[in-house]
Amino acid sequence: MPYVNIRFVKEKVSKQQKAALIRGVTNLLHDILKKNPATTVVVIDEIEPDNWGLGGESVALRKKRRAG
Repeated sequence: MPYVNIRFVKEKVSKQQKAALIRGVTNLLHDILKKNPATTVVVIDEIEPDNWGLGGESVALRKKRRAG
């Protein structure tokens, strides 16, 4: 049973986009590795920008600095 965990910073990602990610990853595993879609698990974790760090600082701080 394949398990795929997608993590990204919480932002404006619609339910439709998330559904497309789940469907796309499931199809990709089926097409390339012949994995059964019925037993493929895809989990999406949306991480708050304050809880994701890059280059020694939070993504929230980086976004704030770029905005102005």
